[in-house]
Amino acid sequence: MPDIKYIRENKNEVLKGIKAKGFKVDIDSILEFDDNRSVLRKQIEELNAERKKIAAEKDIEKGKKIKADLADLESEEKLLSGKIEALFRKVPNLPLPEVPIGKDESENIVLREVGRKPKFNFPAKDYMELSLKLGWIDIERTGKVVGSRFGYLLRDAVDLEFALIRFAFDFLKKEEFIPIIPPVFLKPEAMRGAGYLDYNEDEVYHLEKDDLYLIGTSEQAIAAMHMNEVLKAKLPLRYAGFSSCFRREAGSYGKDTKGILRVHQFDKIEMFSFTRPEDSQKEHELLLSMEEKLMKTLEIPYRVLQMCTGDLGFQAANKYDIEAWLPGQNQYRETHSTSNDTDFQSRRLGIKYKNEKTGKNEFAHTLNGTAFAIGRMIIAIMENYQQKDGTIKIPTVLEGYIK
Repeated sequence: MPDIKYIRENKNEVLKGIKAKGFKVDIDSILEFDDNRSVLRKQIEELNAERKKIAAEKDIEKGKKIKADLADLESEEKLLSGKIEALFRKVPNLPLPEVPIGKDESENIVLREVGRKPKFNFPAKDYMELSLKLGWIDIERTGKVVGSRFGYLLRDAVDLEFALIRFAFDFLKKEEFIPIIPPVFLKPEAMRGAGYLDYNEDEVYHLEKDDLYLIGTSEQAIAAMHMNEVLKAKLPLRYAGFSSCFRREAGSYGKDTKGILRVHQFDKIEMFSFTRPEDSQKEHELLLSMEEKLMKTLEIPYRVLQMCTGDLGFQAANKYDIEAWLPGQNQYRETHSTSNDTDFQSRRLGIKYKNEKTGKNEFAHTLNGTAFAIGRMIIAIMENYQQKDGTIKIPTVLEGYIK
């Protein structure tokens, strides 16, 4: 989220970036309101100076008039600031120069395909067909007790979930990620600061009685953890958070309504980094490399995609996706994403670090990346490791985690 000074000095670039991402923001009104606010602030400063002078002269009547005039100006300034804030929060993070221009997901770029797709001497089944024999996933009973887009995990699927969690944390701790289990509720200012209410509110579950939001990813809670702080830790500061996640999946009706690929509740391990601005692009590549290492270790075939501007979303300045090959469905499906949000979230949340070169407190950069979206990884393992008799072979790296 650029500041107003940047917008004023780089208006054409800002408008170009907003358009490339598919958003519309009234930049002219923001700048006009800011000009008017500057005039008001100058008038307020002048009146305050005159008020001090009058106080020394003990002119009570004139002092009362100045006080009333100040109250009017300050009220007007507050109203203008509210209008600016409302418009300003609609400004998306601008795409980095290296992001390809494109209108939507159809124009994302496949960077590479990795791993050998399994060849079976029998017709490959999808994960729900496999589950009929194994009894791993029950969506019929969840339909009865809660509705669609939920699922019970049972039997070995539960062991597989905890194996994936333990393996991921063991892997990430060696890479200096701090394990964390965050709260799954956030206050409005924390969720909004992370960038998830201005355009995405219909995706977020809101508990009206308590005015709290359920998180859709650990990213939101980890970002907000350091709101209004100057980071004392050495950067990069890396976290690996496990949580249940909750999403309405608004706008996806008719897509993947059966099974557990696209659900309202799922468990996920999320990587999150705070970095210096000059290090964020390098950190983004590191998060992508962590995702790829995890996939390679599990020996799941995948491909890496560079998101185009039209598929970046509101917060991201650059984004990669990983899609796992699912032989039972004969297609790649998304399992991971990693985003560089630059200083978008830190500006909204007030997160800074001390620049040792300048001695000034400056906004940190934030990045996030999926380690494992558990349900989707269980699907990928089931389909890639299925056997002719309908059983599932456990990936070698997970054998020590399952008794």
